[in-house]
Amino acid sequence: MMSISTETVAPASMHGTDERKLPWWHLLITAAAAVVVALIVLAIFGAASIPSVILLGFILHLVFGYTYSRIREGRRWAMDRMTTLVVIGAFALAMFPLLSLLWEVVSRGGARVIKAAPTPFSFWTTDMSGVIGGADAGGIVHAAAGTLLITLWASIISIPVGLFTAIFLVEYADTGWKAWLGKGVTFLVDVMTGIPSIVAGLFGLALFIAFMPDESVRMGIMGSVALSLLMIPTVVRNSEEMLRLVPMDLREASYALGVPKWLTIVRVVLRTAISGLTSGITLAIARVIGETAPLLLTVGMVTSLNLNMFDGRMSTLPTFINQQYRAGSATCRNETVTNPINQEVYACSIETNIDRAWAAALTLIIIVMVLNVIARLISYYFSPKLSR
Repeated sequence: MMSISTETVAPASMHGTDERKLPWWHLLITAAAAVVVALIVLAIFGAASIPSVILLGFILHLVFGYTYSRIREGRRWAMDRMTTLVVIGAFALAMFPLLSLLWEVVSRGGARVIKAAPTPFSFWTTDMSGVIGGADAGGIVHAAAGTLLITLWASIISIPVGLFTAIFLVEYADTGWKAWLGKGVTFLVDVMTGIPSIVAGLFGLALFIAFMPDESVRMGIMGSVALSLLMIPTVVRNSEEMLRLVPMDLREASYALGVPKWLTIVRVVLRTAISGLTSGITLAIARVIGETAPLLLTVGMVTSLNLNMFDGRMSTLPTFINQQYRAGSATCRNETVTNPINQEVYACSIETNIDRAWAAALTLIIIVMVLNVIARLISYYFSPKLSR
């Protein structure tokens, strides 16, 4: 009679399998060895530099880490560690340009903001009226105000149009002529997504010139209309995707309670998708807030503060950065420059224009970061809370 064995199989850890697994810090040792070898090899050939050492060191780290792990742990663990290193390297490669650019903007732009004349941080509270040459004076309050106003009006135009279009595509374009109209709208939105920014600027300029006798007129609302052409497709596509993620069960439950469709969309669909909608709108704003070409054509450039969107030229941060960088290093004939408006005397530096451009770029980044924080707060407080 055959007997059935009741002996249990011991876990793999009891057989010493985990004892072969290397500690996490062995990757640091292999990384250090790879960097040393890369530095020696590049020094021999006279090509040692920080980027070359990092690149060759990473390749050698893959080889050293895989080989050592293959000997100590086996093929499966070695392949796992090599894949981990490749993923980490890809992340570092993607972050390096971003971090280097951010460091350059903060270091150069922050120095200009802090050391602005006549007082620290006056760069954010003064404009460029009467500032000539490389005078260590002037600020961007006029450009920052213009950027905020033009972007605000572009948002006022784009957000309702884009959101209502997305609602139509998701909630109403299902059958009959509405479905055909929805396909046409989707096609046009896809085409608008690829429109160059300079074309949007030309459209905004031509639209207002057609109704105005003076072709030299430039004003802030023209820039808002041009930016709205670039903003609307982004709002439509992001909003459409977020609305489609709302479960159909929520809509059917609302209809079963006798709630009209429009109220279901307002109180259920939009409320459920508010987090994704705010993120999409923030991305659309970030998409257009740094555009330069449309604003150069429609808004122009001015050195003083103008808060009237319907009268006169306005300055924006992108156009200010472009103008200051094109000016390059200002030539200083003397060590000081006198402001003809208020007769104040400022020091003259040949790098002043470039520093202003970096400081304006830092200000633009700060504005985008603040808008992202506001969007996060809106999505947090207005999105439906999960039950505990």
